[in-house]
Amino acid sequence: MNLPATDRRVLVSGASRGLGRAVAQAFAAQGDRVAVHFGSREEEARETLDSLKGSGHALVGGDLTDPAGARRVADAAAGALGGIDVLVNNAAVNLRHPLAETPYEEWAELWQRHVGVNLLATANLSHLAASRMIEQGTGGRIVNIGSRGAFRGEPDHPAYGATKAAVHALGQSLAVSLAPYGIGVASVAPGFFETERVAGRLGGAEGEAIRAQSPFGRVASAEEIAEAVRWLASPLAQWSSGAVLDLNGASHLRT
Repeated sequence: MNLPATDRRVLVSGASRGLGRAVAQAFAAQGDRVAVHFGSREEEARETLDSLKGSGHALVGGDLTDPAGARRVADAAAGALGGIDVLVNNAAVNLRHPLAETPYEEWAELWQRHVGVNLLATANLSHLAASRMIEQGTGGRIVNIGSRGAFRGEPDHPAYGATKAAVHALGQSLAVSLAPYGIGVASVAPGFFETERVAGRLGGAEGEAIRAQSPFGRVASAEEIAEAVRWLASPLAQWSSGAVLDLNGASHLRT
């Protein structure tokens, strides 16, 4: 049950831009074939696809919050690549909703959305990909994108912090249940990192405060997080299965 060193078949959810794009590029750069998933940002996903080194990559679109939609995404990725060896669960939402400022109806709606995208889509896609890995009989890897916020709390984004904590727990449960099939499951817990989505927050006083959270005086790049994801999915990282890897520049230390 050994993964090949290169030319693996990799599905990256939410790969239109930001971290998902960086993850897709990291796998393609080492010779893997990547299925680039998008929910609604097809044009940006095509830009990701066009940026990948090598050949044999694919574009797959679909709503992962719908169980049938998640199945179609997994089927399309496996059909285009000839199977799935690695799944990176990156698709997520992170919308501001502090309790004291958020009307109840909006609060309830945002919780449903966070649970649907961040947790249920991750669980469903993990089942679909792992089932294929078991059928293939060659093992595999699942890497979940969690968050530092799962440990330190997210007062302005409580549903995000809660669902990312659940993603970490899901990953550890799957690590135990899937190990007999040669499938390793791990998660990363990034702190603040720079993407197009948060570029505006990194200017001015807020940016200074964000960078000051780390003793390095900066935030991470998406490429730094992607490199850790690539390693966790590598053939030599099986013994990291069940781990939650902190990637926050010493901005939050767990005990």
